[in-house]
Amino acid sequence: MDNEQYWEQIYEKSDELNSLYSSYWNQYSNFETWQFWVVISLLVIPLILLYFMLDRKRIFEVLFFGYTIHMLWGYIDLALGRNGYFVHTYFLTPVLPIATNITASVLPVGFLLLYQYCTNHNKNFYLSTLLLSAIFAFGFAGIERFLGLVEFRKGMNHFYLYLIDLGIVFITYWFTKLILRLRDVVRT
Repeated sequence: MDNEQYWEQIYEKSDELNSLYSSYWNQYSNFETWQFWVVISLLVIPLILLYFMLDRKRIFEVLFFGYTIHMLWGYIDLALGRNGYFVHTYFLTPVLPIATNITASVLPVGFLLLYQYCTNHNKNFYLSTLLLSAIFAFGFAGIERFLGLVEFRKGMNHFYLYLIDLGIVFITYWFTKLILRLRDVVRT
């Protein structure tokens, strides 16, 4: 099979998959389902909370931290979902059949508020992250799994989700600290 034939098959299968997502969403994840309203709530409520709790004196630093969490979790979630390890069975729109509510709102807001709190009050960020990641991976994801909002497949489990979460948050923390140091070097 040559290059063009591969791409023709990819386009064909992509159209087929998009049609399946759209049909599934229209039948099981649309505006008339409770799952849709849970998903939309998990997108909107953390953002409202963020609006009222954000330290505006450190807005760029704190939002940079949250944005980095969002980007890393977005890519990881896309890879996990595309390969069938961690699948979100309900989503906002068939155009984006991924966990936008979780990767763009719940996790970034939760961790950026933790980062803000720990750095403002000289608390141990690493220890706090171990606890919040456990709450998200074992508690929150456990509730989502119980409600049928997510599926673990191919050996994926809560512990692996916990380790991924820790990796993402620690990398984000170190990257944010590096950017702050670079900022300080440029200022001097």
